[in-house]
Amino acid sequence: MTGTHSDVLILGGGSGGYACAFRAAQLALSVTLIEADKVGGTCLHRGCIPTKALLHSAEVADTARTGSAFGVRTTFDGIDLDAVHEYKNGTIDRLYKGLQGLIAHHQVTTVSGHGTYVGDRTIEVNGVRYTGSSVVLATGSYARTVPFIELGERIVTSDDALKLGFVPKKAVVLGGGVIGVEFASVWASFGAEVTVVEALPRLVAAEDPWCSKQLERAFRKRGISARTGVKVESAKESADGVLVELEGGETLDADVLLVAVGRGPRTADGGFAEHGITLDRGFVVADERLRAGVDGVYAVGDVVAGLQLAHRGFQHGVFVAEEIAGLAPVPVAEHLVPRVTYSHPEVASVGFTEDAARERYGDVTSVVYDLAGNGKSQILNTAGGVKVVRAGDTGPVVGVHMVGDRVGELIGEAQLTVAWEALPSDVAPFVHAHPTQNEALGEAMLALSGKPLHRHG
Repeated sequence: MTGTHSDVLILGGGSGGYACAFRAAQLALSVTLIEADKVGGTCLHRGCIPTKALLHSAEVADTARTGSAFGVRTTFDGIDLDAVHEYKNGTIDRLYKGLQGLIAHHQVTTVSGHGTYVGDRTIEVNGVRYTGSSVVLATGSYARTVPFIELGERIVTSDDALKLGFVPKKAVVLGGGVIGVEFASVWASFGAEVTVVEALPRLVAAEDPWCSKQLERAFRKRGISARTGVKVESAKESADGVLVELEGGETLDADVLLVAVGRGPRTADGGFAEHGITLDRGFVVADERLRAGVDGVYAVGDVVAGLQLAHRGFQHGVFVAEEIAGLAPVPVAEHLVPRVTYSHPEVASVGFTEDAARERYGDVTSVVYDLAGNGKSQILNTAGGVKVVRAGDTGPVVGVHMVGDRVGELIGEAQLTVAWEALPSDVAPFVHAHPTQNEALGEAMLALSGKPLHRHG
């Protein structure tokens, strides 16, 4: 059976898919959006939004514990996990309702069901074939697992952890990347004893090593243990716990083991490889204009190798819609995608790490401004800093790396600075409101311009 033909046919309604749909509709293109689950994808239903809601609940718990340090008599009586889930789910529901309203507003045709690409710019859903002048593959990602570790009630992925019905007293997190670090932070704030096991030498290994050191120090102060450079040999679940064996024979017992070893591209069951789409480690091989190697087919978001972030997928979707419409947009530069880990403290960065910048430019100069000198950070009682990296000793800013509570809110200015290839002296004259944490970024630029005000040395 043949369904409708559209200018743009999109498989997957996550951040990349729906952003592409909305922008294409704005450009007067007809759009059909196919989604097997709910529009909003991982980000809205199993990723960004629910995890950040949990992290906010965790922040409130920490605030209740430490109220006396700020002269407020508060007590922490525990976590009502049912109420936490109600708050989290309510946030998701409100955003989902808003997204459904936007779909109607943009007059995007939606099709519910699992879609399979069958070649010739055609996708089949429940026996019905839909065609498009252009096809966009936006099927997103899934939580990776470890072959020798069997999932269960107490050995879970991040998808399961979001729905966990109890607060663990002891938790082991396998994986020290963004997902693992964020859940470790949540559970520690909820009162759990947490151990993070990471095979690589440091936590958040994709970040600048300075960020990793700052985060690891903060985690130690919070009582979160990190076993880095160590692999898990086995994990066995019992009725009331999990026994985790590390290489070397050390064992850890816990109520829950979170397997947080990253996310993989959801491409295996979409008919891609069978119909001419080249895959590499499961990712769609796409060029800088996100063309998937088959005429009229594009790929966006997590199915394209690189940072698996909702805002990257979102920007991919907008880019492809404009590309299809003939607007010749500027490709999305991977190093300009801002990165934020919403743990306590947060880690936020954009551009190149110092090591990567040195490989690219041959020589770099960097400076770190400690948040100890920032008034608002002292008011918030947060530690950390801002590290700025420039090319050579006279070149533009090529990387900004920040650690501290709420530093994710500073990433906008940092991204503009790197994207516009600004010199530190270009940014130093900006007037930053006082007292704000934003001043810390300004102080780092002043220091890199050779005129530090509130920095020793």
